[in-house]
Amino acid sequence: MDDAGREKAAWREPTAIPELVKAIESVPRPRKLVIEEGPLADWLYRNLSPRVEKMVVCDPHRNALIAREGDKSDALDWRKLASLYRGGFIKPVHQSATMERSLFKQHVQLYHDRVAHRVSEAQKILWRVRRLGVFIKQKDLLDSERRGEMVKALPTDEVVRKDVESLLEGFDLALKQVAEMRRRLIDLAKKEPMIEAFRAIPGVDWVRAATFLVFVDTPFRFKSKEKLWKYVGIGLEIRQSGEGRPRLHTPKRCSRPLKYVILGAAKSAIASKGNVFADQYQRWLNEGCSPWIARHNLARSLTTVMWGMWKSGSVFDPSQVGKSLAKVH
Repeated sequence: MDDAGREKAAWREPTAIPELVKAIESVPRPRKLVIEEGPLADWLYRNLSPRVEKMVVCDPHRNALIAREGDKSDALDWRKLASLYRGGFIKPVHQSATMERSLFKQHVQLYHDRVAHRVSEAQKILWRVRRLGVFIKQKDLLDSERRGEMVKALPTDEVVRKDVESLLEGFDLALKQVAEMRRRLIDLAKKEPMIEAFRAIPGVDWVRAATFLVFVDTPFRFKSKEKLWKYVGIGLEIRQSGEGRPRLHTPKRCSRPLKYVILGAAKSAIASKGNVFADQYQRWLNEGCSPWIARHNLARSLTTVMWGMWKSGSVFDPSQVGKSLAKVH
């Protein structure tokens, strides 16, 4: 489609790089290519972006209300996407610049998935034995003695015991996978100097530092700390109807793994005490903030420090914490 919106050509090609490159190169320059974010977007971006002057991977959720209107088919979808791009209604989705960073991010994502799976396997056991009158905690599953006591307390029915044994085998396997993937994650993280610098920050360990690095990818993709906060899920969005009172909310659409590790880092910094972030948290409490708001303020402060260190290539300096952070009540 040209700049005036006139359709010049259309193809139906297999999802293979040689065929797609051939189709793209049949279009006179300058070429602009837009695709929607999905499982293949990272692979397509690395292989097709050198063939065009500009390539955009866009957010499909942002396009949905317009693109889903009326009939739907592949032939209609690309035309709607092209029209959205021409109108300036496309929201780009950041892509990793290198294969190495992309693979590192995929490993971190898989690690968080395996952690969630381990928690799920533990919950299945807890609720299964609770229905049989046996009450334990997740940490009891890590203790062989307490685990043995749990099994002894179960009814003597063979099917019940075999079921619980199967669940325990699943939990043990998930536990082993998490431990192995954590070791590989740390090995990869040690190759990144910035991750080592992040670890000097209270509450930030290997996993949290690596998650921040791979999900943000580059500090220069955000024009302001407020945009970064919203991406992390700790920023504020205003909602107002008519003359009603404006209300502030944290965004629902954000990077969930990144939000969890940043809030987790804030909680760890508070719990460890004797550091600049714990002192900052206590000051906000003394000034009348609720614990929830003070914790989110602290998460913003911590995120801003990491972002600033990365942009400047500096080390952690406690004296700089909080100087450019706006407090929210």
